[in-house]
Amino acid sequence: MFSEELDKISWDDITARIQAKTDNDVRRALGKERCDLEDFMALISPAATPYLETMARLSRQYTLERFGKTISMFIPLYLTNSCTNSCVYCGFHASNPMKRTILTEEEIVNEYKAIKRLAPFENLLLVTGENPARAGVPYIARALDLAKPYFSNLKIEVMPLSAEDYKELTYHGMNGVICFQETYNRAHYNIYHPRGMKSNFEWRLNGFDRMGEAGVHSIGMGVLIGLEKEWRTDITMMAAHLRYLQNRYWRTKYSVNFPRMRPSENGGFQPNVIMSDRELAQTTFAMRIFDHDVDISYSTREPEYIRDHMATLGVTTMSAESKTEPGGYYTYPQALEQFHVSDERTAMEVEKALRIMGREPVWKDWDASFDQPKTSQAV
Repeated sequence: MFSEELDKISWDDITARIQAKTDNDVRRALGKERCDLEDFMALISPAATPYLETMARLSRQYTLERFGKTISMFIPLYLTNSCTNSCVYCGFHASNPMKRTILTEEEIVNEYKAIKRLAPFENLLLVTGENPARAGVPYIARALDLAKPYFSNLKIEVMPLSAEDYKELTYHGMNGVICFQETYNRAHYNIYHPRGMKSNFEWRLNGFDRMGEAGVHSIGMGVLIGLEKEWRTDITMMAAHLRYLQNRYWRTKYSVNFPRMRPSENGGFQPNVIMSDRELAQTTFAMRIFDHDVDISYSTREPEYIRDHMATLGVTTMSAESKTEPGGYYTYPQALEQFHVSDERTAMEVEKALRIMGREPVWKDWDASFDQPKTSQAV
C-alpha cells in the first residue's frame, strides 16, 4: 500500500529539496524526454519561474502529441449533501446547520434528464457526501443503474470504499473513481479532518490501491490547494503517488486535478495560501512535462479566462455548467452549494469558446464496449 511508501518520504525533506533547486536543475529537467521526481520538483520550484514560456511550449507539444486538440467534457451531479465528516473547509460538514438532502430515485432520474437537455453530455460524475448508512454502496449502485440509459461513461466521487465494493460498483456501470487526498501532510491532516470517516488518513490514502486492486478503469487524484502553505510539497507527494500507482496498476488510466480554495466570504475557513494563476499554470506545465499521458482536469472552480487559456496548453478534461448542490439541475436549484463555481457559462458557451480556440470538445470518449475483461493488475 502507498502508506508504506509515504512513510519513507519526509515532508520537510521534500520541502527543502524543492526550495534548493537551481537554474541548472531546471534546465536539466527541460532537456530530458522523460522526467523523474527530482526533475518534477525542479519544474515546480521557484527556480523554474523564469522558464514559464519554455515550459508552456513543451506542455503544449506533449499534449498535442498524446491527446491532439480534444477536450473531454463532463458534468458532476451531487446526489446528497448528507455527510458525517467535519472537514473544516467544506460547506457540507456535519456541524453546519443546513437542510440535508438525499435525492430519491425519481429525483435522480429528473436530474439526468435535465443534464441531457443542457448538452450532449455522456461523461457523468456522481458525487456524494460521506454517509454510508443513508447513502452507501447500495444507494450509489442504484444511482448508477438509473444512469446507464442516459450516459455512457460513469464515474463516482464518494467516500473511500473497500476493493470489494469498488468491484461491485463496476458491475453497475462504474468506469472511474475520483478521490482527493486533500493533503499528504500526515502531521496536519487531522487538523482539517478532525472527525468522521475522513479523519482516517491511511484508509483514504490507501483507497487508491483498493481501486487498482478492483480493476477500476480510471482513477482521478488531487490535492486541495490552500490547506498547506507548502503546496509544492503536496503536489510532489501526489506525483510520487501517481508514479507508484502507474507502476503497480499499469492497466489503469489516471487523471490529476489542482483545485484552488478561495477565501471564504462568510467568515469560514480561510486558505493558508493562495496559489496565483501563474503558479497554477506552472504546476500544470510541470505535470504535463513529467507525465505526457496523464489527464489534467480543470473544474468550474477556475475562472473562464484561465480555463480557456490552459485548454490550449495542457488541460485535457473540463467540467461545464456544474451545480455543486444536490439536485441543482432540476429538483433543488437554490440549495446550498458545497463551493461556488467561478466559470458560470453554459456548456454550449464553453463548447463555443473551445472551438474558437481550435479545440475539439468531446462529449463521449469512452464506452463500456471498449473495455476488455480485466485480470489482476498488481505486479
